[in-house]
Amino acid sequence: MIRAVMFDVGECLVDETREYGTWADWLGVPRHTFAATFGAVIARGQDYRETFQVFRPGFDLSEERERRAAAGQPESYGEDDLYPDVRPALAALRAAGLWLGIAGNQTVRSGRILRELFTPDVDLIATSDDWGVSKPDPAFFRRAVDTAPVDARELLYVGDRLDNDVLPAAAAGMRTALIRRGPWGVIQQHNPATSRATMRIDGLHELPERIAKFNAETAH
Repeated sequence: MIRAVMFDVGECLVDETREYGTWADWLGVPRHTFAATFGAVIARGQDYRETFQVFRPGFDLSEERERRAAAGQPESYGEDDLYPDVRPALAALRAAGLWLGIAGNQTVRSGRILRELFTPDVDLIATSDDWGVSKPDPAFFRRAVDTAPVDARELLYVGDRLDNDVLPAAAAGMRTALIRRGPWGVIQQHNPATSRATMRIDGLHELPERIAKFNAETAH
């Protein structure tokens, strides 16, 4: 049975449209041009950071984050950037008695924002910077399993990417849910490997019912 749920951040909880738009502005590139290039990079199976190289060869994302912060334009997101199904889904899952966590490839700054937004709505908030390891490294998912108070097969990891979320989480023994939204979720949704996800959803609002059904079927 599924007794715990752990969520990715970008395009799972947070709509990153506005934030990527600010990167386009920082680069001095039209937003639609940046978005089109971003999608093309993902469709080719490349690291999303290659998008920045198209417009500024040698671009260092970590350094540019610091420059943005120093210029008073740090990466940021807030309540208005959460997908509208996030709060209701978390409340319903909590009411159903599930343990909840958030763990994704995020900076220390993002971790502070997540804690402001979701404490005490979830039981764990962790970032790749906190753990010193990033997805899809198997060590990230081993850490996720170790921090949850359930066995790996009782933990559902929810994310929008096959390569960074579903496949490595499944390899770690976890159940998985692929959410089909955001650039990766849309572009990768027809990949045959999506069949390896425990469930495929179009929004977090589906999770409470899908988990309840899964648990009822498992119980039999």
